[in-house]
Amino acid sequence: MQSIAYYQEIVANYFATANLQKEPANLYSPVTYILSLGGKRIRPVLTLMAAEIFNTDAHDALPAAIAVEIFHNFSLVHDDIMDDAPLRRGHQTVHEKWNLNTGILSGDAMLILAYQYFEQYEPATFKALAKLFSKTALEVCEGQQWDVDFEDRNDVTEAEYLKMIEYKTAVLVGAAMKMGAIVANTSQENANLIYDFGLNLGIAFQLQDDYLDAFGDPETFGKQVGGDIIENKKTFLYLKALEHGNVNDKQEVLSWFASQPENPTQKIEAVKTLFINTGADTATKAAIETYTLKAFATLDKMEISAENKEALHTFGQNLMKRTV
Repeated sequence: MQSIAYYQEIVANYFATANLQKEPANLYSPVTYILSLGGKRIRPVLTLMAAEIFNTDAHDALPAAIAVEIFHNFSLVHDDIMDDAPLRRGHQTVHEKWNLNTGILSGDAMLILAYQYFEQYEPATFKALAKLFSKTALEVCEGQQWDVDFEDRNDVTEAEYLKMIEYKTAVLVGAAMKMGAIVANTSQENANLIYDFGLNLGIAFQLQDDYLDAFGDPETFGKQVGGDIIENKKTFLYLKALEHGNVNDKQEVLSWFASQPENPTQKIEAVKTLFINTGADTATKAAIETYTLKAFATLDKMEISAENKEALHTFGQNLMKRTV
């Protein structure tokens, strides 16, 4: 297994040289625009990495990796429309730079483009990839809908929240890794285990994102710390504060999450204090560790070299040490 930077370079080189621009320009220019904004591109990296874990050249998995990245960016284009977000990766969102209709239609085109990349594989591999992709794409939509539904509910349970982040975020991480395994033509058991590794790591990753949003370092986090608090998002921290807080704590949490103060600094600090006093911060860190250990537990069952097991373990550890 190579370094993460090695796989990122493969993906970056592809997008730097690929010609995705066709006519009509107003359909394809937004596609090339959003894909040019880069980002960490962790999902296609996982596809390439998984292929090499199972002793196949990463370049063989590149079409599948690109499909994953295009699908991910399609979901971002439509999420930005739903959120009325002005910026993505520090640049104008597609619907802001063009218009709403263009954002919808170009996003649709990206979903179809993603499927076309699977056509580069032989029929059996194509079928397996397309079947997994369809299942995952639908689950991501279900997760997004749950996320929207939760905005208007005050009775969201921990189990519901975990299912939402599993579908909205983690299933695509698991699928990205399983696609590499499918291209490598490894055993079904290995493919399922690498999926479970990615799924549990994806849940841990999202829980860590919840934690960093409140308690991350503003210098390294890359987003406004406290953004979820300002937007009254019912994160894992919020749910744990309600679960473990006393009557007064719960009332205070609910009161803050029903408010939109002009100066949000006081709200952010007050809510963070409640997260600490109720033990929500500690409970969230414990959940992150639980799902990380679940991911690592799959490595013992995987039929790969000890060196590759250690590489995956190190990758997971480094991901959970992130500050961004």
